[in-house]
Amino acid sequence: MSNLAVSDLPLAGLKLIKPRVFEDARGYFVETYHLQKFEADVVRDVFVQDNLSSSKRSVLRGLHYQHPHAQGKLVTVIEGEIYDVVVDIRRNSSTFGKWFGVTLSEQNHLQFYVPPGFAHGFCVTSDHARVLYKCTDLYNPDCEHTILWNDPEIGIAWPVAEPLISDKDAKGVPLRDAMIPG
Repeated sequence: MSNLAVSDLPLAGLKLIKPRVFEDARGYFVETYHLQKFEADVVRDVFVQDNLSSSKRSVLRGLHYQHPHAQGKLVTVIEGEIYDVVVDIRRNSSTFGKWFGVTLSEQNHLQFYVPPGFAHGFCVTSDHARVLYKCTDLYNPDCEHTILWNDPEIGIAWPVAEPLISDKDAKGVPLRDAMIPG
């Protein structure tokens, strides 16, 4: 029997996962990934790389994607809170260019599955956050691309007024100019 509650989200392929949390006076235990349960309830993708990022309040990372070698991601916050955002970059999708955001935190234990075909980013809404994400393809710097985090045509409602961004993310391109398959 699975310990996962899985919800489909408004953009096809996105899933919000609520794993079962076992709490007592000592703290809690959460099974963040179990191959057979994920294959049965979430996705049959194979994850080949894990990444961990640590960021302070107001840091905004993204919107990143790889082409070719698109990556699916399973995002989990292990400390703090983030607002996690994806943009549908599948040209043949009826929701191309649409975005979706969700709050992930160490308190709500939610996980966000993002299939290949989405640009991904997040901003930190707590003093500090550590984000763990599993990827379905290896990181390839020659295939990495960045869409401008504040592209007005996408119109993401970020909850941070003045984000701290990297030079690379500041040089992102609008979606209309992005190198996108299809």
